[in-house]
Amino acid sequence: MGKKSTASVSKSKEKRQARKLEQYRIADGMTHVTSANKLTDLASLCKELLVYRNNDLDVEMYIQRVNDLEKSTLDWAIDLTERNMKKLYETCAWGWNKERKVEEMKDDSAWYLIAKDNTGALLAFSHFRFDMDFGIPVLYCYEVQVEAGGRRRGLGARVLRVLERLALATRMRCVRLTALTHNPAAAAFFRSCGYILDETSPALEEAAHYEILSKATEPEGEEIES
Repeated sequence: MGKKSTASVSKSKEKRQARKLEQYRIADGMTHVTSANKLTDLASLCKELLVYRNNDLDVEMYIQRVNDLEKSTLDWAIDLTERNMKKLYETCAWGWNKERKVEEMKDDSAWYLIAKDNTGALLAFSHFRFDMDFGIPVLYCYEVQVEAGGRRRGLGARVLRVLERLALATRMRCVRLTALTHNPAAAAFFRSCGYILDETSPALEEAAHYEILSKATEPEGEEIES
């Protein structure tokens, strides 16, 4: 066997270093995800954003793990998701499978942000998780659902701001979510809140019914404004 050239040795060394850096990066990301999921008081990271008032809308929000939610609250969240999303799911390749959706919403890793008005009526929620996604730590927003009475009043945007603050405080790289392409109102809403097409989004011809959107936690090196 002939002696390896200097260029070949150098290239092999660069590949090994790149692999190590990637392993360190992923391990670092996992550390942040694990730490976030061990927190017991997420509300303290975004306290000033959990009260929302807009004209006659007076809302307070709280955050709990799925296993700490009252059954009636989780049942409401599941029902609202079905009311808002069933027809949209039925008109795309995924189809509507309530059992699968309920299983997803009850997963042990799920967190819930719940919004209710000053009468105690439930108005909106987000199901989110801290996770590694395509090799980076993200806050993945599985659902943002708002009752009819809370729409077009800035409540959905405030829910996203809370998620963005949590992502920043827990050192997630971004808030990432999946949007159905045949729901243009939702796509327009997310984009108006600063979400853009994520690099992990599939090509249109591969999955025409959905896209992945995201918002970096530190755009251009600056923190998200409160």
